[in-house]
Amino acid sequence: MKKRLVFGMGINDADYKLTHREVINNKRKILWRCPFYSSWAGMLKRCYSQRYHEKFPTYVGCLVCDEWLTFSKFKLWMETQDWQGKQLDKDILIQGNKIYSPQTCVFVSGGLNSFMLSSDKIRGKYPIGVYWRMDLEKFAAQCKNPFTKKQECLGCFTDQYEAHEAWRKQKHKIAIQYAELQTDTRLEAALRTRFQKTED
Repeated sequence: MKKRLVFGMGINDADYKLTHREVINNKRKILWRCPFYSSWAGMLKRCYSQRYHEKFPTYVGCLVCDEWLTFSKFKLWMETQDWQGKQLDKDILIQGNKIYSPQTCVFVSGGLNSFMLSSDKIRGKYPIGVYWRMDLEKFAAQCKNPFTKKQECLGCFTDQYEAHEAWRKQKHKIAIQYAELQTDTRLEAALRTRFQKTED
């Protein structure tokens, strides 16, 4: 019998059990799930689940390369990567990328992934990293430091774009710190140029 495609696109050709279940207190619970399959299925969900797109519309138009539509081929690639405790990312290496493939994807820490998010939906009417301080009647710049876990004030400015520039410089500084921690040379190179102006 032909197997049903995963999210209408993926071919699950695994030759082993992908989950381990046990009955605990009369309830069947999943005690283990294959991390390779979880990563693969999550990627397919982000690209091909209409329900997921309704909640996260930024993933509309994303695709998985033909090679990775087969689970075993994705698993072979993932086994060669530094993946444990990390998340699959498609657009740090190439900004704005919409295709999941061996050439465009890399595993990154949750902290780095969060740091790279633009948070466009919640930033308000001012440029990212900027808010209006009514008490000073000035634009304030702030940036969360993922290493200290603190929101850092970068100063107050009469111009909102000057405040944004202070945010950009701090983001670039932190990106360089992240770059120095990487073992993947592609990721290191991408981080060194992120948030950088051509004249820097």
